[in-house]
Amino acid sequence: MGIRSFAAELLPSALVAARTAAQRTAEPVEAASFAALVDKLGYLGKNDVKVIREAYKFADEAHLGQYRASGQPYITHPIAVAGLVADWKLDAQAIMAALLHDAMEDCGVTKPQLIERFGAATADLVDGLTKLDKLHFSTREESQAESFRKMLLAMARDVRVILIKLADRLHNMRTMTAMAPDKRMRIARETLEIYAPIAHRLGLNRAYRELQELAFQFMHPWRYGALQKAVQRSRGYRRDIVDRVQREVEKAFASAKVRVQVSGREKTVYSIYRKMNEKHTTFAQVSDLFGFRIVVPTLSDCYLALGVLHQLYKPVPGRFKDYIAIPKANGYQSLHTTLVSPLGTAVEFQIRTEPMHAVAESGIAAHWMYKTKDVHQPEEAQRLGALWLKSLLDIQDENNDSAEFLEHVKIDLIPDAVYVFTPKSKILALPRGATAVDFAYAIHSDVGDHCVAASVNGEPVALRTELKSGDVVEVVTAPGARPNPAWLNFVRTGRARSKIRHYLKNMEHEESEALGEKLLAQALRAEGMLMPSADAGDAEAAATWQQLTRWSGNRNREELLTDIGLGKKIANIVAKRLAQNLVERGTRPDAVTLSIGRYAVDDSIPSQGLVMIDGTEGASVQLASCCRPIPGDAIVGYLGRGEGLTVHTAECSIGKRLFERDADRFIRVGWAEELSRSFETVVTLLLENGKGALARVAQSVNSAEADITHIDMDDQRDGHTVEMRLTLSVRDRLHLADVLRMLKRAPAVLRVARVKP
Repeated sequence: MGIRSFAAELLPSALVAARTAAQRTAEPVEAASFAALVDKLGYLGKNDVKVIREAYKFADEAHLGQYRASGQPYITHPIAVAGLVADWKLDAQAIMAALLHDAMEDCGVTKPQLIERFGAATADLVDGLTKLDKLHFSTREESQAESFRKMLLAMARDVRVILIKLADRLHNMRTMTAMAPDKRMRIARETLEIYAPIAHRLGLNRAYRELQELAFQFMHPWRYGALQKAVQRSRGYRRDIVDRVQREVEKAFASAKVRVQVSGREKTVYSIYRKMNEKHTTFAQVSDLFGFRIVVPTLSDCYLALGVLHQLYKPVPGRFKDYIAIPKANGYQSLHTTLVSPLGTAVEFQIRTEPMHAVAESGIAAHWMYKTKDVHQPEEAQRLGALWLKSLLDIQDENNDSAEFLEHVKIDLIPDAVYVFTPKSKILALPRGATAVDFAYAIHSDVGDHCVAASVNGEPVALRTELKSGDVVEVVTAPGARPNPAWLNFVRTGRARSKIRHYLKNMEHEESEALGEKLLAQALRAEGMLMPSADAGDAEAAATWQQLTRWSGNRNREELLTDIGLGKKIANIVAKRLAQNLVERGTRPDAVTLSIGRYAVDDSIPSQGLVMIDGTEGASVQLASCCRPIPGDAIVGYLGRGEGLTVHTAECSIGKRLFERDADRFIRVGWAEELSRSFETVVTLLLENGKGALARVAQSVNSAEADITHIDMDDQRDGHTVEMRLTLSVRDRLHLADVLRMLKRAPAVLRVARVKP
């Protein structure tokens, strides 16, 4: 079936006829716009232009009868997107993909059709740009996150995907006036939060500025209008000084016999708004509304031009930046200096070479512009862009959750950066606010996983210390160290966050699997049977496990045991099904195993299934924060759904309510004889409010060989008494009793007791 006949089936014939007639009237407009696209393709060969023309005809037929919200034929949009892509000098495959980018999504064209007509590479680009609307998601946010994830991963494999997507978004933003206000607001916010930062991250500064400006215009039309008028008025007032500065600068370079191109540039309305917002200033206080760009022939001329400018006008101290020696993370290179003009206003100058200018405006797209030339800087932009794209794949490998993946990507899209040094003088670019832990993970994931301390400029610092440009950072590691969940509260980079979460999830998975195996073995012994072998070479046992996982809906044995350890499945129910499967295969319950499983209380018997708590438990076993059990307390275990095993004291009121509601989820737990650590509990004290009271309390706790891990004090401290809550680290109930006795003897303590829920 042809594309044209397919479109005809989608709409009533009368409607098709009417729209076809309307489209015929628009053909000159389309032909003119495609002719304008062809004019931009002079850098491509005749065969490339020929296949692009075929892609245009295919897209034109596919979109027949479709119109944009503005009333224009839909094909005008793919042509405009292809034109933007051609401005970046991308290859024929990218331009064909730009023309076809909505064909799969909106016209029912399949990927095999595109492969047959235009090749696999073009079809892959179009597929990477296609949203996941055909799948069903519980929320719009989930659908959006999964579509972003698909696009970003396609982009990591081929950067042309995101370049076409940015061109698509830029044209949509330029023509968004016809849309409903709520849709305009949603798309503008999405552009400002995701697409503009991606454009900046890849060095597409021209697209970045325009996307920001358009998004601001649609999100805050009144603010945009007021600032735009203020800028226009200011432009009139300052025209004389701009012309004067430009004349004097050109004259100074002519005298120094340095060949330069001098051009003025204005701040965008959005950048002025953001500066006013961040620094809490008025429009009149924003001094650097305009600046100049100096483009010179060679790298050495950049520094020569800097000398000429500094001799002409006085530089503002602290406002010089050398992004040539240390490029920005997106490959941007220029010298920035701010000078005082003849009328006392600050004027910024950017000095760069022509290739640097190409990278500054087009970023990673400059790789295609200079593909055949021996130019270093665009290759550098490509390399830096590729590093970030590779980091997306690293994050993807550790995250199955789309929203979490998108969160990590957003973190890494922050434009500001600090530049720090390793002890061997290697430069690393990190987001502003990055810490020593972020630095450790930027070096290598193993360094981050095992870091225990850090020093900055030779001085020991806390791991949460924020780094500043120029810092020399050294990380100390220990083989037995592991990531701390508290690090997630302060790390700044998506890489560090995803690596920490991945490690903790793996640890939780392994611990939950071990707990699930123990619980299932215990429940199966109560049925009079032993666990089948986990050895893949045992065909009979492997078949039994396969039959059980099919029944439970799990992919394999490990996943089933993990679900039991996390409380997603009840061990007793799974054990009964497993016992039934074993009986069907000829295994009979054993009387001795049955009696041990049901009645044994001695933990020295290997088959006994009581879960013992010794302090080595990880994420799969938690001590309830409501009652904070310590060794010596009578305890019970509650297997929450997806939460692992939570241990409560037997007298805990919250635990009792859970038991009344869901008794099947409670299992027998006990304290091991050998404990590996101390445990936390909370006590309350009523103190006489006097000088040195807290010191005497701390001395009493220390005398009992316990530790204070946290202190909460009553806000009302001006009365005769004050109430205090201490979180103490103790070995067991006997140790706690010693601590309470020591506290009662302290002169300032009027009352002390352990907190119970």
